[in-house]
Amino acid sequence: MLQEGIGTRLAWSYVILILLHSVNSSFTTPTPNTLENEEVATNKLNTKMKDIFEAVLNFFKPLTCKHKEKQTLVPCHAGGSINATECLENRCCPSKGSSELKCYVPFKDNLQLAFRLFLLGAIGFLILGCLPLFCCACLQRSKCINPLQRANKKIKQIVQKKRANGEEMYSLLQN
Repeated sequence: MLQEGIGTRLAWSYVILILLHSVNSSFTTPTPNTLENEEVATNKLNTKMKDIFEAVLNFFKPLTCKHKEKQTLVPCHAGGSINATECLENRCCPSKGSSELKCYVPFKDNLQLAFRLFLLGAIGFLILGCLPLFCCACLQRSKCINPLQRANKKIKQIVQKKRANGEEMYSLLQN
């Protein structure tokens, strides 16, 4: 349970860092040299965001090169008669058989999509199911929320007196 809390905290930390990184916090007037650096940084940020968007899109739209007998092959947008290396560079599927088409568009993999969504939902339910238990465990140990965790003054005084008496008895036993 502790690892899930650490993972959630780490995920939120990354989200906050990304948000803080994307906010432009310069309030002064930038110099020409700074403007050039900002343009380069903005371009890098846009490419990073584009890569992240593509990764999320690829996660929710998985593709496969395995085709069934009933499916028709559609030529790739790069051209149907290119070699296998160029075909893979254009994110298309090279043909292994002796068909006329050497490069074709990949197919949607509905089975992989269903598995990914099931796994995402299961992880979500696991987090939502364990989050109340984790919160209750943390709050139960808290002295400010749980009054049973606070030491009672009378009991504290009794314990201190017994300890003092016990130390006196222990010192008498040693002599």
